[in-house]
Amino acid sequence: MFRHAKTKFDKLIKEGKKTTHSQLLPLAIKNRLNTYSPLVGAGIRIKTVDLDNGLCVVTLPLTRLNRYTGGIQFSGSVMMLTEPLLRVLLTHRLGKNYTVQDKSMQVEFFGDIYGDITARVRLDTEQLLEIIEQVATEGEIQRVFCIDITDNHQKVVARVTRTFVIALKNKPV
Repeated sequence: MFRHAKTKFDKLIKEGKKTTHSQLLPLAIKNRLNTYSPLVGAGIRIKTVDLDNGLCVVTLPLTRLNRYTGGIQFSGSVMMLTEPLLRVLLTHRLGKNYTVQDKSMQVEFFGDIYGDITARVRLDTEQLLEIIEQVATEGEIQRVFCIDITDNHQKVVARVTRTFVIALKNKPV
């Protein structure tokens, strides 16, 4: 059954049905990430992937598998909450001519986390245009992104700061 679906999908792409491809891409990314073993093991679930508007919503419920001493969220799971998503958004929205590499990641906690948490990873069009302009003038840039982690009451409980190196793949001579 899976092979039949895969061949149908391949046929649609080969026939040039780009509208079908662009509509299925967020769903394919969401399904792939929701079955990616490091995220599954941590209990992380991708709720929304909107590549065109640059938004991903990710949740991490507090379960017995990711509960740390004292009944709080395990900090490694909180750190993994934003792991692939910002890079996926950047590579999709910038296109194939750019490389995006992780440089560093830091988590700042504002107290113990006792319940489910959510991260809304957002890449605005203004940020994207600024990145494209800076890369065009400088060739390679380091860009810092801050992602707030909220609890069920929309209170910010942690902030993840990630640094990426963004450059053009084929630099003009």
